[in-house]
Amino acid sequence: MWAVYVCINGFITIALLALLALATGSPIVFPSLGPTAYLFFFSPLSESSSPRNTILGHAIGLLCGYGAFALAAASSPPFGMYPGVHGPRLLAAALSLSATGALMALLRISHPPAGATTLIVSLGIISQPKELVIIEVAVILLTVQAFAINRLAGIPYPVWRKQEPAGTAF
Repeated sequence: MWAVYVCINGFITIALLALLALATGSPIVFPSLGPTAYLFFFSPLSESSSPRNTILGHAIGLLCGYGAFALAAASSPPFGMYPGVHGPRLLAAALSLSATGALMALLRISHPPAGATTLIVSLGIISQPKELVIIEVAVILLTVQAFAINRLAGIPYPVWRKQEPAGTAF
């Protein structure tokens, strides 16, 4: 039964975002939304699935990815023209992932799909500031969908963060 729940709701959430992407011509669907949707429906009560960790984790990934891209790879040829691997992109990828991981650890925000988001940006696949805002909006829309679906299913999905036992919140 759980597999059916994950399958149907993963389909619904990504399909709705894909329709919005089609209607607007914006990059609303991107690779790291897949693992985010999976977490929302496979383990909705885990800390990494909370709205706080999802929204802030992807924001950290976007910022670190863009910073690393601007620092190391912005002057390299666009990804579409030169999709191969070369030094500046490798440096940007390493910088972005290490910075994303460090900030998420420092701020206690665990959301593994943000590691994919930071690589998508730092490698120059999506790197325009306008597109970064669209990506964060897509993350928020997916989170709102997951909140509604999980609550309708009777799952006590958190409004912002997973409830910590008394005395352990940070």
